[in-house]
Amino acid sequence: MSDYGEWPLKRLMTEVVGSGTKSAEDMTREQATEAMERILDDEPDPTTLGAFWLANRWKHNTGEELAAYVDAMADRVETGVPDVDPVDCGANYDGKERTAILGVAAGVVAAAAGTPVVVHSGDRVPTQKNDAYKHVLDELGVRTVLRPAKSAAMVEETGFGFYYQPAFNPAVDDLFDRRDQMGVRTFINTVETLANPAGASVHLGSFYHLSFAKKVVETFERSEAHYLDRVIMFQGMEGYDDIRPGYTKFAEWTEAEGLASDEIETGAYGMDFETDDLSVEDVAGDSARLTREVLTGDRTDLWHDAVALNAAVRIYAGGNVDTLDAGLDAARTAIDNGSAAAVLENLRGF
Repeated sequence: MSDYGEWPLKRLMTEVVGSGTKSAEDMTREQATEAMERILDDEPDPTTLGAFWLANRWKHNTGEELAAYVDAMADRVETGVPDVDPVDCGANYDGKERTAILGVAAGVVAAAAGTPVVVHSGDRVPTQKNDAYKHVLDELGVRTVLRPAKSAAMVEETGFGFYYQPAFNPAVDDLFDRRDQMGVRTFINTVETLANPAGASVHLGSFYHLSFAKKVVETFERSEAHYLDRVIMFQGMEGYDDIRPGYTKFAEWTEAEGLASDEIETGAYGMDFETDDLSVEDVAGDSARLTREVLTGDRTDLWHDAVALNAAVRIYAGGNVDTLDAGLDAARTAIDNGSAAAVLENLRGF
């Protein structure tokens, strides 16, 4: 008898989740927890694991299942909790391949405006293995291969912190080869973004369909490892946590008010252009260059406007302002008065 329980992945496939999209059943919390523990221990046969991942993709996971996955993962996450309470940005770990990554610049601006921000990513994480936060920070000369305690110190010293997935979440990082062989996204792509290595009380994320935002909120509500006060999510570009220009949706959840959704036109907040206008050739290199140019005041064009609005969302999420307009004013001030450039220099010297 194993130490796990009675539900190896093969049994879950044959009796619960593997019978097809219409007849598959949802797992109990106990079943999903055991499944994740086995996966993180590299216990399942590779064929069975691949089948289980695909079955979950086809049937769609419930919030209860995702919460079980998140909590089992949280038991193995090494946190680094800073003395401040930052906004946690857990972007799509596949990264981008066409448009610039604005989250580093936006996070630095928010930090300069008084809202601490943390971001986390790995290095070429499956399945697309495109550029992510780490690669922009590397181009900027900011240290990224840090233990969680050092990442927490970065937040405390500069207001902005980067957490490196292999350091804080090695069990998930060890799944790289198996995930890469799948060729498609699995539920791991979702739950890893919810790791919250800084123990933040606010999560900022993105979605393509509003139903995904609702699922993330439900996951946090049912999680026994994370206790959030606020979740802010919006429609992002290429699945990343950069706001999509034009008509876009927002979802906001608070413990007191529950979930509410809204729609905005980004042109009303300075982003009066198209997604294609944010395309770049070298995502990491160009994103780093644009970050420097915006933060030092050398650009006042659409890139400045895009960074300012993305920073405004982070400032609003952190609760320092009551409206996006107020967050936008704070972001522009932090750029104009040199505070954002100073934070970037502090990061480079950390």
